[in-house]
Amino acid sequence: MWVGKITVFILLIFFRSVSTAGPDYPELKHKTFEAKVIGITDGDTIEILYRNQPIKIRLAHIDCPEKRGSQPYGNDAKAALSKLCFGQQVQVHAQNYDRYKRLIAVVVNIRKQNVNQEMIKQGMAWHFKKYSKDTVYAQLEVRARRNKIGLWKDAQAVAPWDWRKHIRQAKATHNKQKD
Repeated sequence: MWVGKITVFILLIFFRSVSTAGPDYPELKHKTFEAKVIGITDGDTIEILYRNQPIKIRLAHIDCPEKRGSQPYGNDAKAALSKLCFGQQVQVHAQNYDRYKRLIAVVVNIRKQNVNQEMIKQGMAWHFKKYSKDTVYAQLEVRARRNKIGLWKDAQAVAPWDWRKHIRQAKATHNKQKD
């Protein structure tokens, strides 16, 4: 009887710790290190190889058009990010982790370019003011808008956070109609 209860208790503790476990490398928070870019998920998310383990990185300070839902410039943003860093050994300036356990970071490529800033300069990203107060990013966005670079050629460009909100609302409406 006791063995069964102890086993259940141990299993509950194990599964609880697995489900609430933090990122594999919590020591990376607030660190600078080098890694190879092995994947580009979209315009603001990459995958690196660190100690033979893949790690997702969400680029700090920026938000790019969504590939999901076919937001205009979503594929262009992914292609631009790929040109800037795919396959390269990059320098990662880690800041924190987001709710999806992605490492939030600034990435510097082999040409010593701040990739996050380059995405804004190329008109492929918004300054993500909800999570960033960095005035350099704000100024870069203003300049790209003024010069109608990249997505700023479109006077009706929709911010990714508004696009995601619209997609969520459309899904909610669709689900209500199904019921």
